[in-house]
Amino acid sequence: FPTMLYLFVLSTFLATSNALNVVLAGGSGPLGKLVASRLSSHEVTILCRNGFLAAAPNRVTGDFGWVGKTFLEENPHVNLRDWDGGDLLDIVGRDWMGWQDDVLPNADVVVNLVGGYTKQRLMAAERIVRESNDINPGVLQITVSPRNDELRIVSPGAVTMKTQRIQDCEALVEKNCKNSICLRLEANRLEESCQAIIDAINSLN
Repeated sequence: FPTMLYLFVLSTFLATSNALNVVLAGGSGPLGKLVASRLSSHEVTILCRNGFLAAAPNRVTGDFGWVGKTFLEENPHVNLRDWDGGDLLDIVGRDWMGWQDDVLPNADVVVNLVGGYTKQRLMAAERIVRESNDINPGVLQITVSPRNDELRIVSPGAVTMKTQRIQDCEALVEKNCKNSICLRLEANRLEESCQAIIDAINSLN
């Protein structure tokens, strides 16, 4: 019995010691939702622009991400946190202030899943990098973007400008962060994209 108890305590300790605190910025879309669900041995915080709508039982609007009440109940390791999305002139959450102090000090990984290819994408990246460097400069930063040759599939129109924005976000991370991984993923490959992100996260273990 003492041996069995020792092994149980040891296995519990090892499982806990390998658990990571993962932050998914913009993680309330389909990819972020899938990644979060697969990280059940870790603690996950999804930064979203409107946590109230993201946690609603049913999707209210297509303007903001949504994970749903049922998803959160089935994945107790996942929490939502409002943030400003990098745009202080367009705040849509109710409780966004102080997000950086709540989630960044203990974060091991920050994954940037902010979608869209407007200026908002770069503003969000700048916000993440600036706050991370102030609070937790050693955190691993992971950016997720489509391949250049597939961008027109994901988001048709103004491909040159959108490509430049993606490159600017990656350069920002590579030049200003101690630890970074910039992923380029195939379009419309949700499972493969999810696994690539999880592999990057697990590179810390």
